[in-house]
Amino acid sequence: MRALAVLGKVDAIAAEDTRHTRRLLDHFGIRTRLLAVHQHNEQAAADGLVGLLEQGQHIALVTDAGTPAVSDPGARVVARVQAAGFPVVPVPGPSAVTTALSASGLVEGRFLFVGFLPPKATARRAELEALASTPAALVFYEAPHRVVECVADLAAVFGGQRELVVARELTKLHEQIARMPLAEAADWFAADSDRSRGEFVLIVAPPIVAEGLSPETERTLRLLLDELPLKTAAKLAAQLTGANKNALYERALALKDAG
Repeated sequence: MRALAVLGKVDAIAAEDTRHTRRLLDHFGIRTRLLAVHQHNEQAAADGLVGLLEQGQHIALVTDAGTPAVSDPGARVVARVQAAGFPVVPVPGPSAVTTALSASGLVEGRFLFVGFLPPKATARRAELEALASTPAALVFYEAPHRVVECVADLAAVFGGQRELVVARELTKLHEQIARMPLAEAADWFAADSDRSRGEFVLIVAPPIVAEGLSPETERTLRLLLDELPLKTAAKLAAQLTGANKNALYERALALKDAG
């Protein structure tokens, strides 16, 4: 109700897609003027918005399916407005991150919001490698045309044992939240083509670390297993990290079995 009140009282609404926002406003009988502010014009539009603020006007900023400046356009506008000396007041609204986390059952401690991964496979895998040993749940956004290949890369880099929560179309008619080991994710998507449709939040559980092995040791072992035979990888990981060779060998066997 607060958001509706704000949208009805401001002088203009800066919207990611004025067509989508107009449908929402029409539904509630709000006739506020709309201005287009999206990823392709955000820098220039920010200057125009500051000009309106300097005239004493009040402007609201909205995006299509989430929160402005959180994997959506808006960060440049916020920074420009703040730099000009005007306050930016958040009006809480739908947040896919917190919505998915609250229903995931995965997060008792820390989580890291990553947002969208690179669209190209090589860059995406490189970023995932850097995140593999992070001792926290990882939260990603993904588009429907990339979600299957993204999940395949998650399994390849993180291993099949880590838990995945797929949260699809949150707060919409076809909302779906499913939890499974990464090893089962490909079959889950393949079982129903509708499961690849919509807006996605993917949550991956923190790494499974064998007792006595640090996250960095685990990451070293995983990287070596990608390039070397199991026994050699375990031996070299022990030399590099100082961890127990037998523990590394047992962990390497588990990773291969989950693979």
